[in-house]
Amino acid sequence: MNEIARVAALVLCYSALPASGADTTYPTKSIRIVVPFPPGGIADVMSRVIGQKFTDSWGQPVVIENRTGAGGNIGADIIAKSPPDGYSLVMGTIGTHAVNVSLFSKLPYDPVRDFAPVALVVETDGLLVLHPSVPVRSVKELIALARSKPGQLVYASAGNGTAGHLSGELFKTMAKIDMVHIPYKGNVPALTDVIGGQTSMLFATMPTAMPLARAGKLYAMAVTGKQRNPAAPDIPAIAETLPGFEVMNWIGVFAPAGTPNEIVAKLNPEIMRIVKLPEVQARLVTEGATSRQNTPAEFGAFVKSEITKWAKVVRDAGARAD
Repeated sequence: MNEIARVAALVLCYSALPASGADTTYPTKSIRIVVPFPPGGIADVMSRVIGQKFTDSWGQPVVIENRTGAGGNIGADIIAKSPPDGYSLVMGTIGTHAVNVSLFSKLPYDPVRDFAPVALVVETDGLLVLHPSVPVRSVKELIALARSKPGQLVYASAGNGTAGHLSGELFKTMAKIDMVHIPYKGNVPALTDVIGGQTSMLFATMPTAMPLARAGKLYAMAVTGKQRNPAAPDIPAIAETLPGFEVMNWIGVFAPAGTPNEIVAKLNPEIMRIVKLPEVQARLVTEGATSRQNTPAEFGAFVKSEITKWAKVVRDAGARAD
């Protein structure tokens, strides 16, 4: 083989190799998705849906780990400190990646610097639900009751820094009332105590609370979005009584910072495909949740805007979690 032919052969050989750092075979082993809250909530449900679809598409098992505590900080921090190889992900929320940085004096991670945003999965209205024995049936009546009993009404939330916590603090500020906040370790245990009458009310995620309200175990008073939800048009928005009130919960997938772009670029379209599936869309609509197509860059910009938005709310409310 002459010199020219030998060089040409080498060029062809190297051009057939994958680019440096690219992972064309991902995934080759099991993927872990950490959920920073207990089983049963929307973050847990969607993690399991996505995990099963990952397995169906890629043939690798997906392990869901519920690592609760500190308003979701413990689970998020685990992934912030995990190897950036695409095999450790977290289902982050408005709390873990937007609110907690303002609510906690010492957050063990930076929600922007320590994560690679992958995809915004769903957004949901919150739902203000009460134990049926609470003698009010409208937001106006609730405000009047709270004003007549300052510091006596108790509201639960899924934990410090969650959308439910911020909903309650924003409600207190805008309505000029005083209520006591009791944080739980997730929506499900909080709902359990409201159903049992241990606490009066809860700003819950709509997908979790709506079935219980329809069963008559809770009274669904109002949604936290700026307008009525198409899934429950008979339930008014808090904004109808307190103009400007709006809290939308959201969840999304994050990887550790430094995860190769090639892996993020494979995860994002697969998640977007999953949330568009007819059976997934039907479930989301029924439960008052919505999804929208987005890229990792768009999700990252959204997270930054949410951090700025909620920093002002936390500051104005004077809320602290520690």
